[in-house]
Amino acid sequence: MKKHLYIITLGILLFSVSLFSQELKSITKSEVLSKVLEQNISLKISDQEFLKARAEYRQTNSVFLPNISASHSGLVTTNPLMAFGTKLNQGILTPEDFNPELLNNPDEVTGFATKFEIQQPLINLDGFYQRKSAKNKMDAIALQTIRNKGYLTFEVEKAYMQLQLAYKAVEVLEKSLETAKENKKVADISFKQGYLQRADLLSVEVRVSEVQNQLRSAKSNIKNSSDYLSYLMNENDTAVLIPSDSLLISSLPLANRKVVSEERTDIKAMQLTTEAYASLYKANKMVFIPRLNAFGSYELYDQNAFQGSSTGYIVGAQLNWSLFEGYKNVGKTQKSKAQYDQSILEYEQYISQSTLDLNKANRMVLDADSKLKLTHLALEQSKESLRIRTNRYKEGLEKTTDLLLAETQYAQKQLQYYQTIFEYNYAYLYLQFLTKE
Repeated sequence: MKKHLYIITLGILLFSVSLFSQELKSITKSEVLSKVLEQNISLKISDQEFLKARAEYRQTNSVFLPNISASHSGLVTTNPLMAFGTKLNQGILTPEDFNPELLNNPDEVTGFATKFEIQQPLINLDGFYQRKSAKNKMDAIALQTIRNKGYLTFEVEKAYMQLQLAYKAVEVLEKSLETAKENKKVADISFKQGYLQRADLLSVEVRVSEVQNQLRSAKSNIKNSSDYLSYLMNENDTAVLIPSDSLLISSLPLANRKVVSEERTDIKAMQLTTEAYASLYKANKMVFIPRLNAFGSYELYDQNAFQGSSTGYIVGAQLNWSLFEGYKNVGKTQKSKAQYDQSILEYEQYISQSTLDLNKANRMVLDADSKLKLTHLALEQSKESLRIRTNRYKEGLEKTTDLLLAETQYAQKQLQYYQTIFEYNYAYLYLQFLTKE
């Protein structure tokens, strides 16, 4: 049994050296939060989503702004109609050009044209609603980005507390291991003196092995929690993070709210998304209403490139509408109506889910508050019980099994107490996150 114990002890030692031979770096919660808000990948993705939505919104400026283009073209033709028209545009027709023989069989004609065109939308009702839909979508994504930052702040608080809890667990288990080793020394002496049976000595050695295994798992949790914080900060640093402060009971303001606020950024984002679908539905219906656009062009013609011996212009307005496109527009309108109705249902479902989460969080806070008081009382009782049994054991008045049980209970109550502090702080943070506007 001693051989096995030495092997386990060596394994724990090698693991500890491996873990803490890495660089150790102390960090504060504010430093973590600052780096997360600056470097986190998911926030950068959210920013790009907003930029994409803003670019889509800016495209709808075409509803108001003109479309201006310029072109320069050249041709060589013997086509009767094109040849006559080219000469006419260039202003070089002569009476001889009206000769039927020349009209039917013209000589080769060269022509160059420079053209400036402008198209100005006047009344495009479908475009107006498409612009409104794009604006609602952009604003919704902006609000959701704010909510994402709030969630990451909450996640940082949680992950930082998990790191604190992991170090607390190691601290408790290291003390438990010291106590278990001290008891083993006492047990060895008592066994050599004949006051202790072999089975009791083995129980003490088993207890040492159990604590060592628990300590190894606790140190793994430190590395896991440290890696997760590094991931949130988008850092590839392999250093093991150490929280600059210890896990303590947080004193947070409690928001006693039973109804989800519609001013919460994610709720408002859902509202704007619904409004975006409503505008898109209206835009598709407006396709059946005529559009009014103005147009104009200024043209320069010549026999040589980039010259303009003859000029002309066109100015006009056009009223057009699509009467029937093989059920395409009707289908788009029906699809947008279904999307709008779906968004209303999704909003109602989201409010219902948020209310459910809020009620659960309120109960979680009350339960955590009660549990914290009870676990603290149990910790004090187990501590006193261990003190009494340890003193009696040294005097030979207590069984080894009873002492081991008291040690185990005290270590468990310590771990449970710190776990409860974590749950208590988490419950308040979660409630604060759900009620934050």
